[in-house]
Amino acid sequence: MYFDWTYIILVMPAVLFTMWASSNVKNTYARYSQQYNRRGITGAEAARRVLNANGLHNVPIERVSGELSDHYDPRSNVVRLSEGVYDSTSTAAVGVACHEVGHAIQYAVNYAPVKMRTAILPITNIGARLSMPLIIGGFLLASFSPRFIMLAYLGVACFGLSTLFQLITLPTEFNASRRAVATIEGMGILQGEELDGAKKVLKAAALTYVAALAVSLMQLLRFIIMVSGRRRD
Repeated sequence: MYFDWTYIILVMPAVLFTMWASSNVKNTYARYSQQYNRRGITGAEAARRVLNANGLHNVPIERVSGELSDHYDPRSNVVRLSEGVYDSTSTAAVGVACHEVGHAIQYAVNYAPVKMRTAILPITNIGARLSMPLIIGGFLLASFSPRFIMLAYLGVACFGLSTLFQLITLPTEFNASRRAVATIEGMGILQGEELDGAKKVLKAAALTYVAALAVSLMQLLRFIIMVSGRRRD
């Protein structure tokens, strides 16, 4: 019976961290979805104010279905807010809406990490699809000739592109949250404990990206160890 110690020691702790981060962001969002701002500003209204304050009058805001499906679409140049954020006056909704506007601002000012993330996305998608077939194929064919292990190394390199994408995503998300908090505070949209609520929601959301990077890094290290061990054999 084969015991994969690399998964247990390296990947499993990161997976558990991801599960905790996912649960934490849902619980934090649910909590501050019940904390409403005194000025009665909805997520959509807050997003519009921040966009206009940054000269992005041409960026529309659309309502989309789903929970926490909020995002900025750079191809259409549209901020899309979920139903639970669009009309809600909660501090969670305002925080999430302004975070997505933060991404729109990043594209407007040519923020380097977000441009890099967009540039490598196509090749990252290809690498993600090829990585496992190449690694498995390299292992199988190496039984006939050791030279085929290079296919597995190529698969690891393809997987590394996904890790690179996660790495670039991290500063992009943190920067969008910082822009959101600074604008919310500067424009007086939220104040005091309201602002603290929005900060906690955005911090919890940011941890999910940290967790995703941790899983990707540990999986990459696991593949490197596995392929290197196979080559020595």
